[in-house]
Amino acid sequence: MVRIAEKNDIEGVVDLLMEYRDFYGVKIQERTEAVRFIMQRMENCESKIFVAMDGDNYVGFIQLYPSFSTVSLKRQWILNDLYVKEEYRNKGYGTALMTAVKNHFKESAKGFVLLTGKDNFTAQKFYSGNGWESGIYDVYTFFYN
Repeated sequence: MVRIAEKNDIEGVVDLLMEYRDFYGVKIQERTEAVRFIMQRMENCESKIFVAMDGDNYVGFIQLYPSFSTVSLKRQWILNDLYVKEEYRNKGYGTALMTAVKNHFKESAKGFVLLTGKDNFTAQKFYSGNGWESGIYDVYTFFYN
């Protein structure tokens, strides 16, 4: 089952967030900072988080941040985070998260944008299999250290 996360889901979402950050090599993690980060996003309506559940177990999450398209005069969403616990991968949870997001925003949004590593072939195959297209735009980035 996939649903929009609520404030009572913060601990479960943070558990997933800690695993997600570990997956990306963030070795020093402060749980209190992660809790604060998720709480702020929820309280300030700065992101939408969906959770995938297996009974009472949190098995995955997807987090999106709002943006806007001046050309279409509609909101678009940046899919910033998608994570499914390793033991639940290839069981439909990632697809269920993607489907829930697409269905939820169908009427109110222009669409979605996401970035993934050029060498992350597993993710690229997953996104393509869920109807996402690559190569429509070139993406340029600038990050502060």
